[in-house]
Amino acid sequence: MDGVPSAVMSDLIEKRLSGLLAAGATAVVVVAGLAAPAYAGGGAASPGSAGLGDRLYPLLGNGGYDVQDYNLKIRYPQKDPKQQITGDVTITAVATQNLSRFDLDFGGDGVGKVSVNGKPARFSRDGDELIVTPAHHLAKGKRFWVTVSGFTATPIPANADSPAGFVTTPDGTIMAGQPDQSHQLFPSNDHPRDMATYTISMTRPSGWAAVANGVHVGDRTSGTTVTSVYRETKPMASELIQLAVGAFTVHERPAVGGVPIRDVVPTRLAADLLPKAEVEREQLAWMVNKVGKYPFERYGSLVIDADLGFALETQTLSLYDTGLFSYPKFVLDPIMNHELAHMWFGDSVAPYEWSNVWQSEGHATWYELTYALEHGQFEDYTGYTDLESYFKNVYSKGDQYRKDYGPVAHPLRSDSIWDVFNPNVYDGGALVLYALRTKIGVKKFESLERAWVSTYRGKSASTDDFIALASKVSGQNLRGFLGAWLYGTTTPPMPGHPDWTVTPPTAASAKASAKASALARTLR
Repeated sequence: MDGVPSAVMSDLIEKRLSGLLAAGATAVVVVAGLAAPAYAGGGAASPGSAGLGDRLYPLLGNGGYDVQDYNLKIRYPQKDPKQQITGDVTITAVATQNLSRFDLDFGGDGVGKVSVNGKPARFSRDGDELIVTPAHHLAKGKRFWVTVSGFTATPIPANADSPAGFVTTPDGTIMAGQPDQSHQLFPSNDHPRDMATYTISMTRPSGWAAVANGVHVGDRTSGTTVTSVYRETKPMASELIQLAVGAFTVHERPAVGGVPIRDVVPTRLAADLLPKAEVEREQLAWMVNKVGKYPFERYGSLVIDADLGFALETQTLSLYDTGLFSYPKFVLDPIMNHELAHMWFGDSVAPYEWSNVWQSEGHATWYELTYALEHGQFEDYTGYTDLESYFKNVYSKGDQYRKDYGPVAHPLRSDSIWDVFNPNVYDGGALVLYALRTKIGVKKFESLERAWVSTYRGKSASTDDFIALASKVSGQNLRGFLGAWLYGTTTPPMPGHPDWTVTPPTAASAKASAKASALARTLR
């Protein structure tokens, strides 16, 4: 179907799915419209690597194939948020080498059976690696299908000190998979470098709601159960998946610039929570004005009654907990704009590796702060009168941050999630953008922001990609300048502010107060 516009293709897919649902059939997306990437070469078949080689998460993701699409089906047997679920997933992929076997990431309870191209395949498990050996070798450049049937997984309670993916709440279950937890629910290539489209089907008892990323294709009732199907037609990293199933209310709001808005909250708390989310409509218009077209089919907020410890930009449906929604408006509104900004920075343009997370968090922090400034909330929110005074304070901490956490684009370790999502990727990343804007000027900076999200829409991009694009847009060679800011072990001089000074780092680590400082805003 070469030459068919993406919007038309999406509409055709949705109509086809709707027809299948109306006929009572199981919805299966045939991804014939996805062109197989061309890979040259051959060689003897060999195993795909157990991991994509991410410096911070070496075993996350897998080598030897490129996922194109997931067809995920989850079954919730009863109205019990703590129950074990069962599921099936069919993964459409293209082999990037001649494969004798390959791995999937999976940390759930168990697996029923596995098939490749419709034929039974041998499998084994080693930690969070599901090792699949197909009946026949898979040829490089060829499309194949792997189906994992009858897998099981059990949600765990939300824990602000140790965030984890498949979460139970008093009202139902949700997903909080960033950075490495989505495979606790379903088998996947769980790394943002391998983005794909998704069809998500959720079967649960009548009376429970079910919401996922993307567009609601339709529902099918069978006896006392209901199956809802959602389709995410835009490429999505596995860490951004959302499945909210339980005693939730789905509230539709008027569209903003053609983008439908839906919010999902516990039914028993709807009267309190829904009015607080209304600001997202104005924020969406504000962000579009700043960086350009919204990259997805819809937007909204999911609020859960749990101590999650952070907000999270699950694609098309940002996740919050009731603790955040208890904050005053001058705190909650900037946090919500941070998560909305992630739809462009982090979701549509995903990090190529987790060392690039500053691109997501630094940009989201930049638009969080800018929103607060332009809406009269900045001083109440930060304690500073303007961006200059705020970033002067951040600048003073730069060497301490680099000592404790590593350079902005090179976190030292991933022993804890807070080692990766540290103050130097949030405030430090935003400080890099402040320095860059000062260096190249406001107009070129704004052009760069728009160029970044349009050039890499639906793709994973690296820090080197950002540096190259910044150099092109600005007309300056910024490799040395941005290299020092992003990879240097000491904080470079701030352009235009020769009087700004950096406080020498102390021997005592600042890590003990990290979560209470930059991460006090509980943003991911």
